[in-house]
Parts: sequence; structure tokens; C-alpha cells
Amino acid sequence: DFCLSRGLGDVYKRQRLKGLGIVLSVAIAAIAIFALTHTLRNVDYNEVFEVVRHTNAGLIALAAIMVVASYGSLTLYDLLALRTIGRTDVPYRIAALASFTSYPIAHGVGAVSLVSPVIRYRIYSHNGLGAFDVANICFLTGLTFWLGNLTALGFGLLYVPDAISVVDLLPPQVNRCLAAALLLGVISFLAWCWFSPRTLGTRRWAVRLPSGPMVLLQIVIGIFDLGAAALAMYVLIPAGPNIGIFPVMAVFIAATLLGFASHAPAGIGVFDATILIGLGGDDKEPLIAALLMFRVLYHFLPFVIALCLFGGVEGWRSLRARRNP
Repeated sequence: DFCLSRGLGDVYKRQRLKGLGIVLSVAIAAIAIFALTHTLRNVDYNEVFEVVRHTNAGLIALAAIMVVASYGSLTLYDLLALRTIGRTDVPYRIAALASFTSYPIAHGVGAVSLVSPVIRYRIYSHNGLGAFDVANICFLTGLTFWLGNLTALGFGLLYVPDAISVVDLLPPQVNRCLAAALLLGVISFLAWCWFSPRTLGTRRWAVRLPSGPMVLLQIVIGIFDLGAAALAMYVLIPAGPNIGIFPVMAVFIAATLLGFASHAPAGIGVFDATILIGLGGDDKEPLIAALLMFRVLYHFLPFVIALCLFGGVEGWRSLRARRNP
């Protein structure tokens, strides 16, 4: 009876946490939509498209290179996860395929925790990985994402603590304290993993955590990924608004985290509202133009390419299975 009641209690707690997460996601999305609607009032869309048409092709090409660099670093998320769980036999091309197909599709659909594992399983199962291996990979890639994001956000807010004050409505001194707390948390986790091997979960379902040097490498890769994506956004912003690179990076990371927390497809509405509120002044048209171009380069094109690539791989494997039953 005790074990049964304890098990039911654990299930109830998990359900409450899940329900709280859903409420929080809906609240973030609702606030963002309200803020975005208010921000987009009185915007001259003819001017927005005029800015897009007059954007230098070289800057668009540079932003595209930054996007490629960002997605290239994403492939290392899976490679590090594979090495952490001891699957050194899986080649980089498979890790890159799983990464590049799972991230744009899952993020574009808005169900990362559901879609990403399914796509990864379809890719990795042909190399002998089971469902629990894929679950470990998803956890470890998520860990890389969060370590990189939180570290970059911490350093960004230490340097420009007022960058997101208009978003979180907190004074710069409080933001700087939050930045110090984020960095202290990352350093503590790094030290915890550095001195001895760590695992999470039960003996039967244990998740092996990366070693200290591997955690440090995760942080570096995560920062590079975010930095390349933020630079892609930065080079697309016209010179008129006169926005510095460090405020752009700090607001970009905050927008990314809020968009991820909202579970909206590609963070739509939430990401955009955070960027426009955090960086926009009276002249919003140039920033909206940059945001539209960034959306095409970073979200729309990779989503379409990933869909075609995953569909092609699945079709080719299905055809090969029919020819070799």
C-alpha cells in the first residue's frame, strides 16, 4: 500500500508539473501575442519591404554563411552525445543527418520534445541504437543547448545588464545579479562533472553525463551556435537603428529561450515580440525587415530543406528494403 500510494503521488506530482508547464507556455505565448500586436500598430509595411529590397546582397550572403555555421555547430551536439554514451561507431555523417533533420522540423512544428526523438530514432535505428539510446541523446543535446544559452546570456548581461530590461522589466543591477547566478550555476555543474563520472536516473535507466572537459566543450559549441545565429540577425539590421552587437546578442538569446519555452512553432510571435520590444525604438520598420529576412534564412529554408532531406532518406530506405526483402 505504501509503494502504491508513493507511486501514485509521484505520478500526481509529474502531472502537476506538466500542467504547470503547459500553463506557463500558454501564458508566455498570450503575453507575446498581445505585446506583438501592440508593437506592430502603425507600422508602414511598404517601408518594411522597401528595406528588404534595398538590403545589400553581400550582407544577406554573410548572414546565410552565419546560419550555415550555426547549423553546422548543431551537428556537433549529436556527435558529442553519441561519444558520451559510448557509441563511437556511429559516423559523423549520421549524427549530422539526425541533427539537421530533427532540429528544423521539430522546432518548425513546435513540438520539439515529441517530434525530435521520433526523427532521431528513424535515423539512428538503422545504426543499431534503441529507444533509450535516442532518449539519452535527446537529453544530452538539450543539455548542450541550455548550457550554451545560459552561459552566453550570463556573459551578455554582465556586459550589458540593461539590454533586456525593457523585456523582463528589471533594473540593470538585478539583471547583473541574475547573470552572476546563471554563470555560478554553470560553473558549479562544470565542477561537479569534472572530478568524477556522473549519472542521472536509476541503475536500470541511467543517463551518463559528460565528463568535465566534455561539458566545457559543450559550452563552447553552444556559445558558437548562438553567436553565429545572433550575428546573422545583426548583419541584417540596417545601420539606421544604430544597435550594438552585444545588446543584439543578449536580446536574441532571451528571445530564443522564451520562444523555446512557449513551444510555439519556430517560437513565432514570442521570438518576434521579444526582438522588437528589446531592440526596437520609434523606427521599427528596419528591424521588422531584418527579422523577416532572418526568419527566411534561419527558419523557413532549413525547415524546407530538412523536410526534403528526411523524406528523401526515408523514401530511399523504403525502396531499398523492398528490393532487398
